[in-house]
Amino acid sequence: MSRQDYLFTSESVSEGHPDKICDYISDTIVDAFLAADPESRIAVETLATTNKVVLAGEVRSKNAPTHAQMEQLARDAVQKIGYEQEGFHWKDMDVEVLVHAQSADIAQGVDSATDKEEGAGDQGIMFGYAVNETESLMPAPIHYSHAILRGLAEARHAGKVPGLRPDMKTQLSVRYRNGQPVGVETLVLSTQHEEGLSQADVTAIVMPYIKAALPDGWINDKTETFINPTGQFIIGGPDGDAGLTGRKIIVDTYGGAAPHGGGAFSGKDPTKVDRSAAYAARYLAKNVVAAGLAQRCTIQLSYAIGVAKPLSVYVDTHGTSDIDNAKLEVAVTEVMDLSPRGIRTHLKLNKPIYARTAAYGHFGREPEADGGFSWEKMDLVDALKAAVK
Repeated sequence: MSRQDYLFTSESVSEGHPDKICDYISDTIVDAFLAADPESRIAVETLATTNKVVLAGEVRSKNAPTHAQMEQLARDAVQKIGYEQEGFHWKDMDVEVLVHAQSADIAQGVDSATDKEEGAGDQGIMFGYAVNETESLMPAPIHYSHAILRGLAEARHAGKVPGLRPDMKTQLSVRYRNGQPVGVETLVLSTQHEEGLSQADVTAIVMPYIKAALPDGWINDKTETFINPTGQFIIGGPDGDAGLTGRKIIVDTYGGAAPHGGGAFSGKDPTKVDRSAAYAARYLAKNVVAAGLAQRCTIQLSYAIGVAKPLSVYVDTHGTSDIDNAKLEVAVTEVMDLSPRGIRTHLKLNKPIYARTAAYGHFGREPEADGGFSWEKMDLVDALKAAVK
């Protein structure tokens, strides 16, 4: 039997964190390519450091944005986040674009032809996870870590927290009793701020937003709280620490509460199964839990480059289901075509919907009218129930 009483910790970082800036720029470029040509192939990485952004990667598109347009997209993304500081300013930073055409060797493995289906864009393993401890069917530590930073970011953009700057991190150690989250044992939050604010000033600004993001009673006089524990955080963003695309994969997924295949999401079009199959696995796991077929569900998919069908499908309900896991493995393949083309078609992924995923998690979000976060829908519940009968 799994442990019932324990502490579990997850962290989140804001859109202004150096790595998240890079994710946002990369996904902004993905969106621009897909808006111009839904069949575009994109793999664009971003590096950010003091007043410098470098874009590198390979692309293929019928109507590709130019290097000048990609440079402007990077500037626009940094401006939208809110960086206008000495050492990193959207207007003054140097942007270098080193993006070239996709390798023909990769293209021929992925593209469909008269004698083959469209294959996966790479080999790899992808995981999806869901658990019934929050309304979003996400683990509580990562769910609430994201919620705190998202609330503070919205307040910063609205001008409600003068003095705070874009770079923020938080970390929650959540107490579990009888297998369910009951409160925050330890809270850490570091936020960049303007010169002149004391640690006490910053604490007074952020605490109302922290408490608003958490369930009643989760913060109390026994909670250890560390706000800007170094004392001050004035130099932040890429001027304080270099950033790279794809370096926050645990923040992007389940906060360490579930396995991760190792592949990053941002900067990749949906033919890359690192991204699309991870979305499909979350979609299926969430629907298994939403259908009441398990309280907790992990799904693993594996692929080979150039091969259409997954090499393996694995389901683990961690002893929380009366249904045999092997039966669920058959069911999930019956309700969804798990080829790369099948995933993209089912979830309608060939759309410019990715920049919004770059911060505050790819999972546990609300599905949007234009197709954003389509993998968070719970529209397979009836089909899964029927499939396991």
